[in-house]
Amino acid sequence: MGSRAVALMLVLAAAGPLEAAGACRDDTVWLRGPFGEARFSVDLADSPQERSRGLMFVERMPASRGMLFVYPDARPVAFWMKNTLIPLDMIFADGQGVVVRVHENAVPGDLTSIPSGAPAQFVLEINGGLARQLGIAPGAELRHPAIEGAAWPCN
Repeated sequence: MGSRAVALMLVLAAAGPLEAAGACRDDTVWLRGPFGEARFSVDLADSPQERSRGLMFVERMPASRGMLFVYPDARPVAFWMKNTLIPLDMIFADGQGVVVRVHENAVPGDLTSIPSGAPAQFVLEINGGLARQLGIAPGAELRHPAIEGAAWPCN
């Protein structure tokens, strides 16, 4: 079994019993693309204070966890890793939840700006290296109740 299949199994197994594919819940983000589908349990960062803190000071995070940053509208955004203790992948998505950029393995503590490269309204942070293992790339789609007018809408 390849590393991509193992990573996907870990993400889905750690997330708990499988619910209907793509079921919409505030604490869950689904992704789909050529790799198939993946699900992450997430904390939401949808206020300026929550977005400012992000995953700072988190010492470890299960493979099935992440944080979804939600902005009021699509705009150029940039992140840094100040006070962040674990490497992260940042998945930038536009207002329809379509991935526009994936930044892999952001370095803990690094103050270098990590820009979205295009207007983004949503940013999913997951453990560093997982996006590559799963095959998450630009063009993949996110599904979450906060994504109004989504390319992959909630039922």
